[in-house]
Amino acid sequence: MIQPAKRLDIVEEYYFSRKLKEVNLLKAHGKPIINFGIGSPDFPPSQKVIDALKTSLHDEAAHKYQSYQGLPELRDAMAAFYKEKFGVNLSAKTEILPLMGSKEGIMHISMAFLNEGDEVLIPNPGYPTYASVAKLLNAKPRYYNLFERNAYEPDLLKLERLNLDKVKLMWINYPHMPTGAKATNKTFEDIIAFAKRNNILVVNDNPYSFVLNDFPRSILKYPGAKDVCLELNSLSKTFNMAGWRVGMVLGKYEYIQAILKVKSNMDSGMFYGIQKGAIEALTTSKMWYISLNSVYSDRRELAWKLADALNCTYDKNTAGMFVWAKLPALIDSEKFVDFLLKKNSIFIAPGTVFGSKGEGYIRISLCASSEDFEEAIKRVT
Repeated sequence: MIQPAKRLDIVEEYYFSRKLKEVNLLKAHGKPIINFGIGSPDFPPSQKVIDALKTSLHDEAAHKYQSYQGLPELRDAMAAFYKEKFGVNLSAKTEILPLMGSKEGIMHISMAFLNEGDEVLIPNPGYPTYASVAKLLNAKPRYYNLFERNAYEPDLLKLERLNLDKVKLMWINYPHMPTGAKATNKTFEDIIAFAKRNNILVVNDNPYSFVLNDFPRSILKYPGAKDVCLELNSLSKTFNMAGWRVGMVLGKYEYIQAILKVKSNMDSGMFYGIQKGAIEALTTSKMWYISLNSVYSDRRELAWKLADALNCTYDKNTAGMFVWAKLPALIDSEKFVDFLLKKNSIFIAPGTVFGSKGEGYIRISLCASSEDFEEAIKRVT
């Protein structure tokens, strides 16, 4: 048998890929599983978005290879969206690169900037893909710990006392996943100053800005950010388009060009109809956000009740589509989740999926119906 590359020895199959096989097997055997594990919106996009996709299928260019940089009108829509929602001025021609989901952007950015042996600052807890990609490229993850007592903000003074000579890249993610913590103006200003002092490229992964968040922020709005920062964003959460795979990376022309070198060798452009649907989504009226957040707000109230029933504590001043809940003392996160799955047929993500500092926590997704939440509360009370 031909052996896989050695690089695969240092990464594992993504937790949710592995665990959902178990969940689906239980379902196949008749278990009434309620899934609060995944942040995949359970609503469709707006009808206008769907109609734009359908209509586009008859366009002359619909089924041809598409530009690696996306349709000009898609980049225009992304620029207008950032101007209206974040107050950030971006050149649609030179500072925006559409992506097939922001997850591919994590790989493309890493491939564009990391050499073997470079170090990457990665939040703990944080999105596991940041570390996996670094390892696949033979770069070295260096975790910076985030704590509830510090509002899940990085301790930059502590970091700066360390040797950062080999650090090339730093991942941040606000509103933060999995905790829902929101960055302040000062947080972003301090991170930008830190990056400049240490010659580090910071990437803010920003897909949750419009979910249960009254003050959406982009790091690119702050003075000097474009010199040392990129931002990733996505239509997955905001517009219920997770399966469409539409994202974007934004920032300085030279940085975007470096990423384009990678991307143009990895794919052949986003499907035309998806781009047309994305354009429509980006022009959605304010009522879309109000309506969406009304539903998530109701669900979050029920998620808090579920957390109460599980004897957990949580912070109500958070954003995003998850509730990050602290388990009672000395309870192991993964054992708790497995017990809940076996006894009550409820799947919740253990905090350890997101790093060692997630031990003692669970993450409850709001991407399930109110009926599911009410049934889960009944099962555990």
